[in-house]
Amino acid sequence: MSASQVSRVEGGPFSLEDDRAYRAWRDWKLEHAPASAQALIVEVRDPKALSASEREAIVARCRVANMAVYASPARGDAREAVRLLGAQLGLRRLDANWLADEDGVSSLSTAGAGGAAVRGEYIPYTDRPIRWHTDGYYNPPERRIDAMVLHCARAAASGGENRVLDHEIAYIRLRELDPAHVAALVSADAMRIPQRAAVPGESGAGGKAREARTGPVFSLREPGGDLHMRYTARTRSIEWSGDEATRAAVAALSTLLAAETRHAHSLRMEPGMGLVCNNVLHDRSGFSDTNGQPRLMLRARYLDRIEGTRFAWRDARYPIGV
Repeated sequence: MSASQVSRVEGGPFSLEDDRAYRAWRDWKLEHAPASAQALIVEVRDPKALSASEREAIVARCRVANMAVYASPARGDAREAVRLLGAQLGLRRLDANWLADEDGVSSLSTAGAGGAAVRGEYIPYTDRPIRWHTDGYYNPPERRIDAMVLHCARAAASGGENRVLDHEIAYIRLRELDPAHVAALVSADAMRIPQRAAVPGESGAGGKAREARTGPVFSLREPGGDLHMRYTARTRSIEWSGDEATRAAVAALSTLLAAETRHAHSLRMEPGMGLVCNNVLHDRSGFSDTNGQPRLMLRARYLDRIEGTRFAWRDARYPIGV
């Protein structure tokens, strides 16, 4: 399905021509949205072996908010816990990007093992703040990131909080402001990632260049399906379509992300805690490490959506998980 078709889907809340369906979904979404970060948290005994009730509690939160936070005892087998947790939620197709470790899980730390000098060129491997984004916004369409697990193995001495915002809430805020903003951001040429020169060590010793990639901000996984968002607030390595409508939409989105307080929740994850989500918007504050004990987050990104959270807008009971 092409991005330009998003606003012309036959019926459904994401069609700009079906205002009735949109309003019904919007009202349901805002009514059920979690009021606080605490409402997202599920206590879990062992992420490697969720009980039926623990799994359902995670999935239930993801159905209405596209995310949940699990809290478990800190464990020495965190990497295995991340992989097995994902598998229990139907997440099996890891996006093993070139900076990930051998098991496909990325170790986000200021003191990465081999390749630390190269990793330090990328902001997730630094202690600097990271602005609002969804993961993998630079990926090609066939490697779209639909879900993510972000697990805290070791917290920073100070700072390192995340804010999270359901991308469907951002869509609602933008559409309520002006439907023309949504129309601009579903365009196939809304956002462009420029070509990048080869990086030593990427995909082999000689490195591999990245082709320029252009695509929408909002798109659907399939006709009548779930909303996906591709976005970064960064100004480097990003180009927006130069037309007036896109510029206005990007400015409006930036403003509402800066102003959103009701549904943007702040989290400071401690060891054993993790975020599991359908690639929602998130940011990170800067942080300071303890000498010899750098902050360590384990990130697994998937080409799958969390099982049981597929959106079936035609059912008045919003939503059905299939």
